[in-house]
Amino acid sequence: MRRFLPSLSALQAFEAAASHMSFTRAAEDLGVTQSGISRQIKNLEDYLGMALFERSGPRLVLTESGISYYRDVSQMLDSLQEASIDVVRGRKANTSLLIGAHPTFVSRWLAPRLGSFIRAYPDIPLEITQPPQTADFSSSAVDISILRGINPLVDARSYELYRETLVVVAAPSLIPFGTKLDREKLIEYASSFIMLQNASRPSMWLHWIRSVGIKYVGTITGPRFPNSDMVISAAVAGVGLAIVPLRFVERELSRGELHTPFDNAVPSGDSMFVVYPERKANHKSLITFRDWLMRETRSYRGNEDCVEQ
Repeated sequence: MRRFLPSLSALQAFEAAASHMSFTRAAEDLGVTQSGISRQIKNLEDYLGMALFERSGPRLVLTESGISYYRDVSQMLDSLQEASIDVVRGRKANTSLLIGAHPTFVSRWLAPRLGSFIRAYPDIPLEITQPPQTADFSSSAVDISILRGINPLVDARSYELYRETLVVVAAPSLIPFGTKLDREKLIEYASSFIMLQNASRPSMWLHWIRSVGIKYVGTITGPRFPNSDMVISAAVAGVGLAIVPLRFVERELSRGELHTPFDNAVPSGDSMFVVYPERKANHKSLITFRDWLMRETRSYRGNEDCVEQ
């Protein structure tokens, strides 16, 4: 039996027009003419035998039938798009291992290493997203998260990957290579060099100062950036001194784009953890990724074993 189905182009035109409440904007969205949208909508209304839009003065509004139809058509087109993408990439999106990690950690630490995982485990599709606001997996689709400075969680397993250390870095254009600054003269340096601030972790400078035993009184001023990635970019450009997690500047230090004018690297008091819900403790792909992460970080922990918490 032949299906009672309008054309796909008519449905796309209807969804776009209903979404924008404008034939003109729908035409721009789909790359067709306004008259083309109007023609498709009329053909669709004729096919269904009912009006989907009506005019209220200069405004375009949906009829009651149009509102209900728009909701259903939009969901149907989303499902069709997802199915089409799944065919192209040869798998369903929900088969991916969904990893939650902060963008700076991904770009600075995870992404440069991820190729080795993909080559070793090509059958485990990965998808990386922002971690949940809290480490409560009951309300999140994330399978496994990489988080900083957390405590053991209820109904979750966490493994310490490495203990974070902080270093002060500078570009050679700001402070020449081989120059070692006296930490006791930080007050003098603060008046000579801009001290870059991380708005997401505003206490890092003060923590480093206290950890190396400097007696510093006063405020630490300088431009504020939202995350370590931007702080590092500003430091590479020679804008000022930056304090950052050591693991985030490995590339710049090895290339000579940055160096450490102070000898002191101090522990931040935080660690990076890999965390996943107890209910997924036996998922093979998750365990494979966890073990790979632990192997990648083992060299940074010396002979110290990763600890389950």
